[in-house]
Amino acid sequence: MGLLPPLRKILVVQHVACEPLGTLDPLLRRRKVRVRYHNVARAPDLLPDLGGCDALIVLGGPQNLDQQDRYPHLRRELQLIDAALGRDMPILGICLGAQLLAHALGAQVGRNPVRELGWGELVLREAGRADPVLSALGPRAPMFHWHGDTFEIPNSCAHLAESALCPNQAFRYGDRVYGLQFHMEVDEVLIGRWLGVYADELAQGAGDPDQIARQTLSDIGDLQVRAQVAFGTLLQVWGWQPRSAPLQLGHRMTAPVWDGDN
Repeated sequence: MGLLPPLRKILVVQHVACEPLGTLDPLLRRRKVRVRYHNVARAPDLLPDLGGCDALIVLGGPQNLDQQDRYPHLRRELQLIDAALGRDMPILGICLGAQLLAHALGAQVGRNPVRELGWGELVLREAGRADPVLSALGPRAPMFHWHGDTFEIPNSCAHLAESALCPNQAFRYGDRVYGLQFHMEVDEVLIGRWLGVYADELAQGAGDPDQIARQTLSDIGDLQVRAQVAFGTLLQVWGWQPRSAPLQLGHRMTAPVWDGDN
């Protein structure tokens, strides 16, 4: 019997409770990855230590890069991303996390011409169609979006995807660092939660909650199938193979969690 691959440890920066790992969580559990959450609301003054970590994920949130005076934890997050880049560590930035990653790589971050809330088609560029991770989505895919700001593509990065309302949807730096403006980690429950938590934003005319809910019913299954493959490929690119056979439907597995900010 061969040796199992080593246990991995990952640091996940979470800005708000309603924006978790989503459908990426069970893939990490399947690989028995130890997850340490740094909740910036609970410990805004802490700069986490990357010691012992094998990767960094920075999730989305309602804050903007230009609000560093109001949210000084954003400065510490940029320091954290710089440190992870300096260690050649695998990184995934989602939405706000991607904007912070882009800025850490020297790119400008600012307002998108329109707020992109709800469903819209993601179109892969040539580099995206050749990318090992995003190519799993297919050249065109239904995608969920929730952002008002966006990033320029940093120098030395591959521009992977675009949409009708936002030309810069994804980039890759090197082989193992990805920034995604969109949310392929969502499921129906998570979208329903956002429709409630961010109802004030929708009330400003940026999106129709009823239409978003209807489109979620029709598109979420397709997105989840594509996202399962793309996220699984990302973990393979990172070198993280499953430690056991794939989970069967109805089977529950408990994964170790390396939780806390110490």
